[in-house]
Amino acid sequence: MEFVYYTLAGLILYFVSDWILRKVEAMRGEAFEQRTLIFFVIILVLALTTFKAIETLMASS
Repeated sequence: MEFVYYTLAGLILYFVSDWILRKVEAMRGEAFEQRTLIFFVIILVLALTTFKAIETLMASS
């Protein structure tokens, strides 16, 4: 069942990361030159924290 949680979290994180990047670019007024790198950093940070939370929740159940 864990793989379902990780898969859903990954899909949600992809769209959330894209939304965050678009909002930051809109506030800035232009697109970043290294857009892919910034997207990677956003999704990496979110994934590490989310996957650790899933791991902790699954261990306590």
